[in-house]
Amino acid sequence: MSDAISVKNVSFAYKTDEGQSLEVKALDNISLDVKSGAYCAVLGPNGSGKSTLAKLIDVLELPDEGTVCVLGNTASDESDIYAIRERCSYVFQNPDNQIVGTIVEEDVAFGPENLGIPNPELRERVDEALKYVGLYDLRKREAASLSGGQKQKLAIAGALAMRPEVLILDESTAMLDPVSRDEFLELVEKMNREKGITVLTITHDMNEAARCQRIFVVKEGKVAMEGTPSEIFSKPDVIREAGLELPADIGLVYELAKASGKVIREDDIKDKDARIGAAVRYAREAKAVPKVKQLKKHENTRKILEVSDLSYSYDGGKTYAIEHMDLDVYQGEILAVVGKSGCGKTTFISHLNGIVRPQSGEIRFINEDNSVLTTSRKKDIAQIRRKVSLVFQYPEYQLFEETVRKDIAYGLVNMHAPDVNIESRIRGAAIISGLSEDVLDKSPFELSGGQKRRAALAGVLVMKPQVLVLDEPAAGLDPIGRREMFDTICALRETGTTVIIVSHNMDEAARYADRIVCIKEGRKAAEGTAAQLFESEQKAREYGISMPLLYEFSSKVKEKLAKEDPRFMMMPPLPDPAHEAASIIRGVLSC
Repeated sequence: MSDAISVKNVSFAYKTDEGQSLEVKALDNISLDVKSGAYCAVLGPNGSGKSTLAKLIDVLELPDEGTVCVLGNTASDESDIYAIRERCSYVFQNPDNQIVGTIVEEDVAFGPENLGIPNPELRERVDEALKYVGLYDLRKREAASLSGGQKQKLAIAGALAMRPEVLILDESTAMLDPVSRDEFLELVEKMNREKGITVLTITHDMNEAARCQRIFVVKEGKVAMEGTPSEIFSKPDVIREAGLELPADIGLVYELAKASGKVIREDDIKDKDARIGAAVRYAREAKAVPKVKQLKKHENTRKILEVSDLSYSYDGGKTYAIEHMDLDVYQGEILAVVGKSGCGKTTFISHLNGIVRPQSGEIRFINEDNSVLTTSRKKDIAQIRRKVSLVFQYPEYQLFEETVRKDIAYGLVNMHAPDVNIESRIRGAAIISGLSEDVLDKSPFELSGGQKRRAALAGVLVMKPQVLVLDEPAAGLDPIGRREMFDTICALRETGTTVIIVSHNMDEAARYADRIVCIKEGRKAAEGTAAQLFESEQKAREYGISMPLLYEFSSKVKEKLAKEDPRFMMMPPLPDPAHEAASIIRGVLSC
């Protein structure tokens, strides 16, 4: 089988405005080959060079050294660049960055139109692509009205209409809910299987990478590891040294193997059935119970926000983004808001500090002296915004100043905050957000995606809000960055700050949130603890959400073990991360 992509001894450094190469290379003498028709993942921490590699393959950048060959065409040969771009399609993390047509079918037609594809072939390509991704019935809809999952499918349809031989996905599932993500991945796998398209996916999702045929782990601009998923994930210590984590189910197998004094094997994790079998076997053999650090849960009962009968429609009442929503929020709690893309989560949180004003119903902020502010009164809005801050899903949308320092200070300066040491507050907010001091004088647009997210967070933390609302706070971050972000969220809770997070990651919502509220089709479908919401797979489906991956896997392990020993029926319904699940299993055995 020939190579679809061949990267040989490639180095690349980004340039300054003056054309000077930066000292640190994004890629440093990297080499890799991808076979035609393969489905491969590229893993690595933020800043490792993954996206740069993808851009070089699609000729969005040219290498400083070495060669990039795609489908027999060399990227450095100017006469081959058009041929590569015609046969290679790129789907970005944020579909809004590549949707150009006003109407769905117009957007799909844009690429082949630019290739000069005539009718009726153009019409056939557009219709075929839309049917393939399941958007044909929405072909006359405005592209901007689609949900996040639908927009990502639209981006795939636009790529598919180009009839590509290579498809590059750059964190394309990062903003999708679990159901939409699985639909998207099944679509990509179908294209790979039925059309023979070579797929290269850049991802931080280890569970997604485990579905691929081959994995490349990139660290500091070089390939640190290469192999099948079972080869890569059977080396957990090496994976963690690279700044990554294991998929949830493999993590549980690893912890149980370690507790039994064994070393995880490739055969243990080659597929789902093998992982369940290995987890059951190691649970029986385990000799020691891992020590577990339990997360402290919220105990404060003072109400800080009241949402009463909130409804909002974007089309004059024909359909409602939010309908008859009631919710109480308490001081110092972490509240997760979950639900499918397009269910109304962002509309809901946009009401909390008056960015969107209620059409009916009311949002009330309750001060410590029990006085009340409401977004229904225009005079209260400015005060509420000092107390309730929001960080958007795409942080780059709220960064605009010349430097990160000025961006962080903007709120303090604009609100004319009295008697504050602005510089001290800036440094404090930067430290809490995980920003190093050396980036404060950089342009926010020079930062990586993870740094932009932290800069946006610092810009609201500097205001010392009492309620912090975060829309997908860890999206696009590598495993270390995700842990650091949630460490920050937990630390804020300890100071009494209320944190509301919108999340598509059910494992993180279950682990960190004191309570979870699920929105389905604009209405509150459920509210409670993780154990209550994820009591059964059937209930989760009724709410329109998926089970946490670790819980789903460990439940299957529990069922197998319970057939041998009834004591396993005593296992709590919702384990936390893998080492805690291992501890629960061994704890039951020791009863």
